[in-house]
Amino acid sequence: MGQSLATDYPEAERVFEEADEILDFKISQLAWTGPEEELLLTKNVQPAILAHSVAMYRIVRDRLGEVAMAAGHSLGEFSAHVAAGTLEFDVALRTVRLRGELMYAAGLTRPGTMAAVIGLPDGDVEALCVRANQEAGTCVPANFNFEGQVVISGDVAGVKRAMEFAEEVGARRVVPLTVSGAFHSPLMGPAEEGLRNWLDEVNFRDPMFPVIANTTAEPVSTAEEARRLLVRQLTAPVRWADSVRRMVALGADRFVELGPGSVLRGLNRRNAKGFRCESLGESSDIEAWED
Repeated sequence: MGQSLATDYPEAERVFEEADEILDFKISQLAWTGPEEELLLTKNVQPAILAHSVAMYRIVRDRLGEVAMAAGHSLGEFSAHVAAGTLEFDVALRTVRLRGELMYAAGLTRPGTMAAVIGLPDGDVEALCVRANQEAGTCVPANFNFEGQVVISGDVAGVKRAMEFAEEVGARRVVPLTVSGAFHSPLMGPAEEGLRNWLDEVNFRDPMFPVIANTTAEPVSTAEEARRLLVRQLTAPVRWADSVRRMVALGADRFVELGPGSVLRGLNRRNAKGFRCESLGESSDIEAWED
């Protein structure tokens, strides 16, 4: 994650150097060489992804021209706010490190799980979650990625029952996810409280351009709204499909994903069909990119 950027671009090298200094350990080496099992711990992978995304943004921001708006899926909303100037990089990095620790601790306190339900209308999945809540345990929609793909989250028993319901009514696939907790569900309540207490002491600025919030799929334009919704995000669903549609309605005609992987490009090709969707994650992507 990001090693080619740091090798080829001084801006990226500085970002990873800053991250190492801010966190007081070599997050850069963990991101570049692993071990993978340690990198994937939520307290490590969250700051690693943030650093990677910010490094890419600093490389290409002049080539992007005027950014009309930004959004990020779950953790990525913090990266979007760094790009928009709402949060300084060092503050965001410490925040997502703490966020990962709080989420992991919440998962230990009340173990939960998540699963992807593919091939059912969103409303049907919501109804399955209601039934599972009544019969087995907490289960809620956690990510509305696109129509026909919803991730559910909650108690192990609740999610398992919802998976059974989904298979019974003809879901194309039901995929259990390997996670350390029931993210974007009520089970993250203790993490929400801890993050709120932390962010109450953090300096926010009004974003330079709107950031579309996960929880509302509406643009955020004030510091206080950003602070409130970044906390609420921990226990509320990521409304990604609605967020992309809202961006299109506001005039977006091109999407550029910055950071590791290309998951959002794939989602956007469903949510914004016919629009230009690109991913920039490593040096080779920049070299092939037509801005």
